[in-house]
Amino acid sequence: MLGSQLCLLVLLGAVVPTLQQRDQWSSLDHSNDYNYVRHDEEVQKTFCSWDCLKFTLQWPGAFCTYLNEKAKCVIQPEINTWTIHGLWPQKAYNCCGCWHLFPSDLEVLDEELSQEWPSFVKSKSYFQFWKMEWLKHGVCAACVEGLNSPIKYFSLCLKLRQQFNITRTLSEGNVVPSCDRPYKLAELEEVLTPLIGEHHEIQCIKDKQDRELWFQVKIPLSRNLTLGCPQPNPTAERGPPPAGHPCPSQTPIYLVPIDHENPRKPCG
Repeated sequence: MLGSQLCLLVLLGAVVPTLQQRDQWSSLDHSNDYNYVRHDEEVQKTFCSWDCLKFTLQWPGAFCTYLNEKAKCVIQPEINTWTIHGLWPQKAYNCCGCWHLFPSDLEVLDEELSQEWPSFVKSKSYFQFWKMEWLKHGVCAACVEGLNSPIKYFSLCLKLRQQFNITRTLSEGNVVPSCDRPYKLAELEEVLTPLIGEHHEIQCIKDKQDRELWFQVKIPLSRNLTLGCPQPNPTAERGPPPAGHPCPSQTPIYLVPIDHENPRKPCG
């Protein structure tokens, strides 16, 4: 009996802190251990601080002309219109890249996404393109309730694509793809402004003949998805420069046809 009591006392001595140890622990700063509100505020000051989105559509006819020569460009026969490039929160940093995207997440949208949001790079599957856009931009938008899941984000992009049917608007304004008929920026803006507002950006790239090819259109949206939003200061933008540049106002602009057989040289 005496032996077991001695063992119990030894064990208690091993786990019960001494007065000196308790003094040391009490002197440590534990002020942030339960400061969840502070953490949430810090998070919102980074990736959730954005106010503007850019819904970006791209023209397949010009896309392949700027690709690196090593990348094989493929435009599927069923693609004959403007397609989605992405929906991008502006000036959103430190977004969480841990929200993975799986094919099953988009299974119900797969057919429509394949038509409206295809990849033109042979080495990058459609799903790989969607996954890249989700991890780069979608997770930044996910702090807004209407965008807080992959299905909501991609569904909204498809709805915006239907809302901003620039293919039909351009056709009604007699702006059609051509290798011979150039347009002025003012002509394009006059046709597009009633549909996508005044603050859009028409982007061009140069081909090997130094012609300005219409490549993309960026449609600014506010956080509540209304048209128009203050443009961020270009000097404050981070990351690599965009592939395109604002189309010049005085230089002829070409909306080249989509060439499924030879997408890199739509006009020969």
